[in-house]
Amino acid sequence: MARGLSKQTQGLRGTTQQSAATSEPKSKSAQPANSRITSLAAVQLLCAGTVFLVALLLYSWTLAPTVTLTDSGELIVVARSLGIAHPPGVPLWIILAHLASLVPFGNVAQRINFSSALFAALACAMLTLVVAELIITASYLAAAKRRKRDNKKTEESGITHLLVTAPALGGGLLMAFSRTLWSYATIAEVYALNALLIVIIFFLMLRWRRRIVEDRMHISTASNADQITRHDVFLYSAALIFGLALGGHHVTVALTLPAIAVIVFRTQGVSFFTSRRLVYAALISISALVAVYAYLPLAASRSPVINWGHPRSLQEIWWHLTGRQYQVYFSFKPEIMGEQFAEFCRMALREFGSQWVPLSVVLAFAGFADAFKRDRTTFWFLLTIVVADLAYALSYEIAEDKDAYYLPTFISIAIAAGLGIRWLVQRAVSKSLPGVKPSLAAAIAVLVVCTIALTANWPFNNRRRYFIAHDYVDNLLNAIAPNGLLLTLDWQVVSPMFYAQEIEQVRLDVKVVDINLLRRSWYFDYLKHAYPGLMERSREKIDVFVENLKEWERDPGAFARSPALTQRISTAFLEMIQSMVTNESRVAPVYMTNDLISSDSVNGELTRWLTQKYQLVPHGLVFNLADGQGFHDSPDVRLQIRGLADGKLRFGKGDPVNVKVLPVYTNMLINRGRYLALFGQHERAIAAFEQALALNPDLALARQGLAESAEKARRP
Repeated sequence: MARGLSKQTQGLRGTTQQSAATSEPKSKSAQPANSRITSLAAVQLLCAGTVFLVALLLYSWTLAPTVTLTDSGELIVVARSLGIAHPPGVPLWIILAHLASLVPFGNVAQRINFSSALFAALACAMLTLVVAELIITASYLAAAKRRKRDNKKTEESGITHLLVTAPALGGGLLMAFSRTLWSYATIAEVYALNALLIVIIFFLMLRWRRRIVEDRMHISTASNADQITRHDVFLYSAALIFGLALGGHHVTVALTLPAIAVIVFRTQGVSFFTSRRLVYAALISISALVAVYAYLPLAASRSPVINWGHPRSLQEIWWHLTGRQYQVYFSFKPEIMGEQFAEFCRMALREFGSQWVPLSVVLAFAGFADAFKRDRTTFWFLLTIVVADLAYALSYEIAEDKDAYYLPTFISIAIAAGLGIRWLVQRAVSKSLPGVKPSLAAAIAVLVVCTIALTANWPFNNRRRYFIAHDYVDNLLNAIAPNGLLLTLDWQVVSPMFYAQEIEQVRLDVKVVDINLLRRSWYFDYLKHAYPGLMERSREKIDVFVENLKEWERDPGAFARSPALTQRISTAFLEMIQSMVTNESRVAPVYMTNDLISSDSVNGELTRWLTQKYQLVPHGLVFNLADGQGFHDSPDVRLQIRGLADGKLRFGKGDPVNVKVLPVYTNMLINRGRYLALFGQHERAIAAFEQALALNPDLALARQGLAESAEKARRP
């Protein structure tokens, strides 16, 4: 295989080597090589530009038109107001997204969504250059080996360009059409920028390595010191981007450090790690990190709308940066890690197409195998990315955006698949199949792989008509009376509600309180800003709890060791919410979402108090907390359910729509039907059950309720 490549590509640096060997830098023989290098660079840029345009057009066409679920609403508000997002704060993304929010087109959500599309398209273009760098470097290494055997040189520029163009285009387009990156390219999230910065770091490090490999191929008149450090501008640029990238999603960026170390070690050996160059690179990264995270205390000092964790002191900044509140989600239990590994395998099989036609994964394996034979540095580099990423991600129990933590692995697979395409094209070249031109084989390989990925992932990532979160918020608000209070545990409610109230200024009279966020002292600053009347009416109980809460935040271990302290803060928490509900019910109705019914060890006492003191009357997507046990009539809420049951959108098994939102619709419709049936309102109950079955025909409780109400409605 390597010998076949040698016959076709040995002219890549041939004339340059001859020039260096004869110490005639400006000889006639050097001119074709210079032209050749320029041409190859142009090919790389053309491939990257093509991938960028295709990806940007695709992402723009499938862009979400408004706010989406999970963190989108919170992040948009934070970016617009230059606030503080949930840990680790993502200051670099906030700054860039804020600039995007100022662009005068569409709504604020569309502007920030488009910034994700731009970041993701650039990431795919950079991945194209990464694949090209690896292939060109491998060609140089093969040429160096040939020099030891003979001095024969042939020019096969067309084949050489083909062996770069096809894999580079294939890898870049495959990444563009991948399930995960595409999904984050159409919404307001940090992961598209995160992917871009990771791939830029890889490109700079691989360009640094390639330049050093080039120097080693010929005799240089420069001193050894100059020869070693002359290309370190790429190294230090990578260090700068690495430090800035830590201001995005720092976890996945940090996980690439072992793979970067592999490149350095395989290129410069152990001596680099004891040199000043490492110190310089580290200082550059640390300086960039400090500069970007200086945003946190500066933004916190302004008291923005969302000031998550109010990180002003060094300790608070450290807590925020390290995500102390999420450390409970880490688990090193073998059985849990085994389940997560099985889930990862399912994700990997469908990432670049149908899991039943895993052609891209097969090509990635071929690329890994070919790299092992041709360029061990590439092999260990790609493998280390996967190992380091999985070692972390498999021990982290998180639901909504778990696939984003696998982005480094998916990037590695896409690069390996590009190398697999190179292997496939090289096989076609070396075998000289009758009637099959190498260019045709390359075109077919790229077209088939990319078409499979595009067609398989299009139904899941086409968010052009994605109004799920927008309609969810509207349906909730339509069921709530003026000045009503809504209690919830559902982040899929709270996050888009931030956007609706703070950006679109919709229903500012409704007081939405997240029970989970009440366990964070910063949240009370937001409540004072958003609902000053609510805070004033229950100020006495709120002040007592906040005092306990701040004590717990300073030393949670003391509460864990003391049952008395735990009981004190738990009692203060319950009394505070009881005060809110009691006082607000004198002003307007109080409501709660379905998730508060589920009693657990954290909120069980609150749930018991609510269900014992009030009758839970289903109304739309919420329960009204009503006095007495009689029938409380209320008009039926017309639900807007675009995309939930019309077949225009598809959602994966773990998508928040399937896991969180759709069950709320169906459960509340069933609850509404059963409540109406209990008080003899069978015609209205039938309509509720039918709506539930329209969303999910397999609901046994809805079918049973429909049958019972239909039978009773027929009785005279």
